[in-house]
Amino acid sequence: MFSMNINNLKHSNIYKQIFIDHGEGFKKDNPWYDSDHCNELVSKMLSCGDPKHIGFAEYQCFGCGRGNRVVPMSCKSYLCLSCGKVHTDNWVCQVSKTLLEGMIYRHIVLTMPSLLWSLFSMYGYLLNFLPKCGADCLKEFFSEVAGREIEGGFIIILQTHGRSGTYNVHLHIIATGGGIDNNSNWFEIRYYPYKLLSRKWQKHLLSMIEEKCGNSAGDFVYTCRRRYSEGFVTYVDTKNTLGSCGEILATYLAKYVVTPPISVRRIKEYNGSSVNYVYKSHKTEKTEREIVGV
Repeated sequence: MFSMNINNLKHSNIYKQIFIDHGEGFKKDNPWYDSDHCNELVSKMLSCGDPKHIGFAEYQCFGCGRGNRVVPMSCKSYLCLSCGKVHTDNWVCQVSKTLLEGMIYRHIVLTMPSLLWSLFSMYGYLLNFLPKCGADCLKEFFSEVAGREIEGGFIIILQTHGRSGTYNVHLHIIATGGGIDNNSNWFEIRYYPYKLLSRKWQKHLLSMIEEKCGNSAGDFVYTCRRRYSEGFVTYVDTKNTLGSCGEILATYLAKYVVTPPISVRRIKEYNGSSVNYVYKSHKTEKTEREIVGV
């Protein structure tokens, strides 16, 4: 148990040190992260467990009046390795209450070509419009498959990283297995034509980019329409339906929403300028050296 606690402390210290060493440089290269919300999360995480900055509770033995014990307050931030588990549990509890009892859900993934990752990296504000773009796409897709206008329910999770921790913008969506029409009649979606969904997603995504970026994204949009005539890659898990147990489904979602982009246990070495870490892809263990310096 003692060695386990030492390892946890080691990982936590490395994690914090990376933020201390490269946080300002990261925000300079990625200014959309220099927001009050992000800065507050980082500040809380760095101060977690420090009674001088985050407060403390002091306990004393009623019997002898001696043996004072000071217990630092926790930051309760999902960015913090120590407090993340509690935040995840709270998130799972809240989401569980919003899911419909007896409803079947499906997992849908909407991706984009790597060409567009650089566009979203340059214009970070585009991320704000991506979830609605995905919802509009699925609403139109559901209605066309049903042959009439129907409204489905969607929980949309925006991901900006892939399995290896590299920048990779895509959407994970938990969708109801159908929708209701204007007369409140339920229509179940039994068939998900990939080609139709791929074209719909490409149309909605590129239209959103054109609307928000104007001529500055003209080359990106033109290249995507010419190079990807069949649409963008999409995925629907039609083999595994996600049942109506709210807690299980919310726990499934939590790994996309409230967990760090990479587990610090995968970090093998940090030398102040780069991180050496391990990840698994297609059952093969790979090692990457990710430069974290500016």
